Amino acid sequence: MTAASPAAADLSATPASAPLLRVRELGIAHDGAPTPTPASASFEVRAGEVVLLLGPSGSGKSTLALALNGLIPQAVPATVTGSVHVAGLDAASTPVAQLSTHVGMVFQDPDAQLVTGTLLDEVAFGPENLLLPASEVLARAEDALRRVGLWERRAENPDRLSGGGRQRLAIACALALGSPLLVLDEPTANLDPAGIEEVYATLGEVVAAGERSILLVEHNLDAVVSITNRVVVLDQQGRTVADGSVDEVLRRRADELHDMGVWLPVSTLAALRLRRAGWHLDPLPLSPDELTAALEAADDPAGAEVGAAAVGAAVVGPGVTSGPGAPASDRAPVVEVRGLDVTRRRTEILHGIDLTVHAGEFVAIVGANGAGKTTLLQAIAGVIPVPKGRVRLGGPQGVDPARADLRGLSRRIGFVFQNPEHQFIAHTVFDELAHGLRRQKLPDEQVRERAHDVLRRFGLDDKADVHPFLLSGGQKRRLSVGTALVAGAPILALDEPTFGQDRARAEELLGLLRELNEAGTTILVVTHDMQLVTEYAHRTIVVGDGRIVADAATAEVFADETLVRAAGLRLPPLRRALQGLARHPQLAGVTRVDDLPGGAE
Repeated sequence: MTAASPAAADLSATPASAPLLRVRELGIAHDGAPTPTPASASFEVRAGEVVLLLGPSGSGKSTLALALNGLIPQAVPATVTGSVHVAGLDAASTPVAQLSTHVGMVFQDPDAQLVTGTLLDEVAFGPENLLLPASEVLARAEDALRRVGLWERRAENPDRLSGGGRQRLAIACALALGSPLLVLDEPTANLDPAGIEEVYATLGEVVAAGERSILLVEHNLDAVVSITNRVVVLDQQGRTVADGSVDEVLRRRADELHDMGVWLPVSTLAALRLRRAGWHLDPLPLSPDELTAALEAADDPAGAEVGAAAVGAAVVGPGVTSGPGAPASDRAPVVEVRGLDVTRRRTEILHGIDLTVHAGEFVAIVGANGAGKTTLLQAIAGVIPVPKGRVRLGGPQGVDPARADLRGLSRRIGFVFQNPEHQFIAHTVFDELAHGLRRQKLPDEQVRERAHDVLRRFGLDDKADVHPFLLSGGQKRRLSVGTALVAGAPILALDEPTFGQDRARAEELLGLLRELNEAGTTILVVTHDMQLVTEYAHRTIVVGDGRIVADAATAEVFADETLVRAAGLRLPPLRRALQGLARHPQLAGVTRVDDLPGGAE
């Protein structure tokens, strides 16, 4: 993708009405950064628009968002070139407090903006600082909390909310400010599928009522595409290379975006693959319903029988993936949990958990926000204290995390936090990777070799001397996964491993996890991405209200839609599109994009 669309190239045309937001050739270089990222971003947002901002990980999307209400450069030092104007005000010099009446922000990490002791106080905090009458403050707070489904919990401390709950609270805070422009950076990253539906239904209602314009940085395109008017794309350096309608950018330039490593809807990825196999799918589908309709209207391409045979060979029984690393109960158990209860802040989160994971399994742990899945993963990995004798790693001769020292535990299991910053302790990316290896008393040459190998694998070669906190969100995630991988533990436990990653990096990471799994590493993943689960996990454990409500082969779990919906989950996009497909039954049982005809991505 080398040329910008006309809309991106000519932002100087006289508008019919002044835009709410005007970004012109914006470049931002953090202190100590050798180059600006973004380098040259230009676009506008007008009243009533929902604009989706896309780009590879590290292109500067989150950094750009921080410049829209003056936090960069007023609170976060940086060198800024170009300009940002909000309602005609220069964002670089207008006080942040004044800009907040025009721009409401929801950050990638909701913990960065929550400061009070109750949900009601949190949402009221912004309007109170605008010196509004108490009656209006309370009315705005109630309306915002009801919209995100948190009114009944208004007296609780935000710390008691799950990660997804805190994200909904942050959205409520932005809504209560009444700003005409909402800027949301990955607003649903920590939400379960049901919560994602609710948030985008809420945002859709806000836009339909003419109350707000929205700028979204979002990787979950399956959720957001239905409310999006325009799409702006940044390249790897953070330059605007596309700006147009959903049709102009996502449908007509999907191949270019795919080559850039930008996320696309799952249905679009499936359609691109099927096109390569000869299927005529035009216009390109963006949603499961559109893919279903397009396939029902399409004729079988020449050689479709070959594709059908390939699909049949890739699936065993009711959709259980074959190949190395498929679950085998006769393998040695490497994780054993018996009668596990976990209480935090006087609240019992897990109740009587029993489970066994065998060597070489790839297991997904899923459930609604607050179900206890992250707590379960942390208990297994020894990240939180648990009663002695409830968890054992490595079979009968293994270790009990409640008794093991950190060095011994790290040799058994590597853990990746949901928030990467929670595990960074060194002052450079290289030292972060080298820390665990040095604790194992490895020779310096071996430490350097293994650390640099991980840097190359995760595209962080040029960041070796950078402080981890100065990385982009996606780069921090890659580093956190790298720190778990570098020690070579036989079990890896990962909490939302693809959060903040562009498509290319996410596929690279998951491909690496699959390779490790096929070589014998046991993988445990907590995720809200149901398509990821069906693509990679052999087995799925569903957690609800602190208990295991289902534990079976992934295909069996997602064959029970009643169970899935009751757990606050949803069927993966590809399954929704293909199940019950009447005209092409050879595709109806496919759940993984990789199992579609069309060759490798």
